[in-house]
Amino acid sequence: MNYELLWSKLLNHLKDEMTSLSYETWFKDTELNKIENDKAYIIVPMAIHKKHLKDNYSNLISNTLYDITNSNYDLVFILKEEIELKKDTIPINNGNPSTNTSIINDNVNNNLNKRYLFDNFIVGNSNKFAHAAALSVAENPGTMYNPLFLYGNSGLGKTHLMHAIGNYIVTNSNKKVLYVTSEQFMQDYINVYNKNEDEENFSYISFFNNKYRSIDVLLIDDIQLLRGPKSQESFFNTFNNLFNDSKQIIISSDRSPNDLKILADRLKTRFSWGLTVNIYPPDLALKKEILRKKLVAGQFENDIPDEVIEYIANNIGPDVRQLEGSINRLIAYAAMMGGKDITLDLAIEALTEFVSKGMGEKNDIQRIQRIVAEYFQISVEDIRSKKRSANISFPRQIAMYLCRNLTNESFPKIAIEFGGKDHTTVMYSVEKIENEIKNNKDLANIIEKLKKDIGVV
Repeated sequence: MNYELLWSKLLNHLKDEMTSLSYETWFKDTELNKIENDKAYIIVPMAIHKKHLKDNYSNLISNTLYDITNSNYDLVFILKEEIELKKDTIPINNGNPSTNTSIINDNVNNNLNKRYLFDNFIVGNSNKFAHAAALSVAENPGTMYNPLFLYGNSGLGKTHLMHAIGNYIVTNSNKKVLYVTSEQFMQDYINVYNKNEDEENFSYISFFNNKYRSIDVLLIDDIQLLRGPKSQESFFNTFNNLFNDSKQIIISSDRSPNDLKILADRLKTRFSWGLTVNIYPPDLALKKEILRKKLVAGQFENDIPDEVIEYIANNIGPDVRQLEGSINRLIAYAAMMGGKDITLDLAIEALTEFVSKGMGEKNDIQRIQRIVAEYFQISVEDIRSKKRSANISFPRQIAMYLCRNLTNESFPKIAIEFGGKDHTTVMYSVEKIENEIKNNKDLANIIEKLKKDIGVV
């Protein structure tokens, strides 16, 4: 049986059953690994795809497979890493497909920014898990991950994803959505309790409760700014009310729940009940993609040389707003200079104030990748690729080991820098090299030589 051809036929059928956004997110990167013992083994890119496909699309996939093959199969969703590591425990799926019904929603006071959509959110290795989690919640509010807690540094796309979730739900359902910042929530609370205990106050309390507890989806931004025990008490009660009614809660912060020192422990505990997702700074490839998309969105007529894009991506920080601002300044500067063509020299001149000292240097992980690649006479692209040949996979494992031992980066961050692999691949590689060093003196010597080249010993 030609699995590739079979899966291609199935995907062509599925394209007609859902929106392009859902297809691109959940099915584009899937493969049919094999059919064995009445089971169809389907490779998915991330663990979140397993749950979402199981809960929402398994019937659709099974029925489409039957239409093509005239046979019934149980579905098994599996990661490539699980195949490589020969894991045996694979979940079998018996979920229900989701539907894509466009419904007019009169949700006019939701505070959503209509410009922030999934369609214009640029996805890369550093944010693809957060994007998939956000879309999963948007498609199934109150049932998938509740609460959804997004955290990361400023300017990485948390607010964009929150508005995208809200706009998707408003477009595709009649659910009531409300987006607020923690500052807005505190102000509403203060307005209630600054009034005297009279009829007007009771009326405002009723307004407050109706605003925050009669909705289906609450999106609250910058929760780290929620100050004061009384405001936190009010949000605690609001959270419990919505959660117990299976209403969706989405929260953003610049740090993880455990690092929110000013918040009460019982709030931090509840924030961890659902799914907590870290949005990482964009890697070089994503930064360049953001810059190019910004140029297209700005309808800039003249081509900008790749070396200019490369310069900006390497020298401007990870904040997406800074990247966009650099393009705006560069285009404006060129116009003020008489409509000059944008060259590397012009970009350096225009962006002097934007470029921080040392920003052009590669990070430690990329430096380790380069040194390991040079030692084994392969390219950095090979190390970051999905190639599995021994002459590439072994140096890749060594590089992962060195990154884990010589930097303070987490397994997920290292995985992102190695082409977006699953963090379990990094864990496996580190453990493998650690064990081999104990019995292989030649490998131990290579590791020491690489450490010297890196400048550690």
